[in-house]
Amino acid sequence: MPTNFLELSFSSWLLAFLAALITGVSKAGIKGIGIVSVALMALAFGAKESTGLLVPLLVICDLFAVIYYNRHTQWKYIIKFLPWIIAGLIIGVGIGKDLPEKSFKISMAIIILGSVIMMFWWDQKKSKVVPTHWAFAGSVGIMTGITTMIGNLAGAFSNIFFLAMRLPKNEFIGTAAWLFLIVNVIKLPFHFFIWKTITPDTIIINLKLLPGILVGLFLGFRLVKIIKEQFYRKMILILTAIGAILLFFK
Repeated sequence: MPTNFLELSFSSWLLAFLAALITGVSKAGIKGIGIVSVALMALAFGAKESTGLLVPLLVICDLFAVIYYNRHTQWKYIIKFLPWIIAGLIIGVGIGKDLPEKSFKISMAIIILGSVIMMFWWDQKKSKVVPTHWAFAGSVGIMTGITTMIGNLAGAFSNIFFLAMRLPKNEFIGTAAWLFLIVNVIKLPFHFFIWKTITPDTIIINLKLLPGILVGLFLGFRLVKIIKEQFYRKMILILTAIGAILLFFK
């Protein structure tokens, strides 16, 4: 990242603004497209630098989403899922500096695509059986924690968990909003003090991108209202699959 944010090119600012807008739309409830923001930020600022730059924007979006969807939150799923995410997050802090980025992203994309295929198959069976074994929440939660720390890429894994729980649309969004507000706040000190990917320069850039966040949130809240429940589930799976494919090209 340039030492002075004024050194950023117009194309970098444009990519960053689009990323902020898409982040707002995603956090307002159109899950699965957040990975596009990650890719755009990486193009604008570089992969490692963009991870820290994006986290404060995610926290701002999470705050708005929590306020808007708070009444729909299902805390029992957060209590079940969060400890595993924190465990994975700590693992991610340790391995994030040394893990080859390209091989990591390819393996994550394969795992995410496999999970999406599994969920499509599950939907076709019309099974009402929800995974209750601790290993399901544990494995998905740890992968969510690792991927959220290393690349802000946890959305696909968390989507799989909440879709498996068969949460209705608003409960899905409200529960995920609180979960990721907590997780992203926990990530802040690691980016500040260990990875040093949040700096005064990145905070200034965050402030410049706030209009994009607000526009995205407004559009996202409007879109969620008009999307039907049955279509929403299929849309999340499709967007998650597209996001996984984009990992190959990021």
